[in-house]
Amino acid sequence: MPHPLDNPVVAALAGPHAEFAEQQGRAVRYARDVTPFHGLPDEPRAADWADLAVLAGPGAVVLLAVDAAVSPPGDWEVAFRIEGVQLVGADVVGKADPETVRLGPDDVPEMLALVERTRPGPFLARTVEMGSYLGIRRDGVLIAMAGERMHPPGHTEISAVCTDPDHRGEGLASRLVLAVAAGIRERGEIPFLHAAGDNTNAIRLYGTLGFRLRRPVTFLGARVPGGAG
Repeated sequence: MPHPLDNPVVAALAGPHAEFAEQQGRAVRYARDVTPFHGLPDEPRAADWADLAVLAGPGAVVLLAVDAAVSPPGDWEVAFRIEGVQLVGADVVGKADPETVRLGPDDVPEMLALVERTRPGPFLARTVEMGSYLGIRRDGVLIAMAGERMHPPGHTEISAVCTDPDHRGEGLASRLVLAVAAGIRERGEIPFLHAAGDNTNAIRLYGTLGFRLRRPVTFLGARVPGGAG
């Protein structure tokens, strides 16, 4: 049987995140306002790419987390290709933090503003619904956050780890990652993360917290043919 982390988008949408799934044939995606991730079988056929095109629509850019060998058909445009890593915290216990606060739908405007300032990766209006999100406030202002994104069976991805530039170097990211990991561990699941391969500072930080490299992963942005340009 394939491991859930080999294709986490497909595994999550077929399992714990089925409520967010939209499907065409063997192609799947999260609802548009939840997260831009799409999924294909491990070895997609031409028919799977055709189904993905129907699912996304002409001219749309789909975001995939795939093996480096996966490439779209020739009539698709590669919008970007980011080589990254998947890190797993099989031995990470986590640690609750008394300064963290639970974030929810009412906090989304502040969360989106923090994401705009820090660019941690995709975060949309309903991303907060994917799992538990924790933040740290100072003088009532949200200055750092982290939360849960994909939920392949038995695992939960920690994502949206970001700190306002004025508060970097204070150890807030480490505290938040461990606090989110503590909640994941309480459910009997294993935390994992994705990071761009050139984000050496983040990878180093996650390593000090106990996360270990599991495999390389490519974040592929591919444009469906047939758009207006």
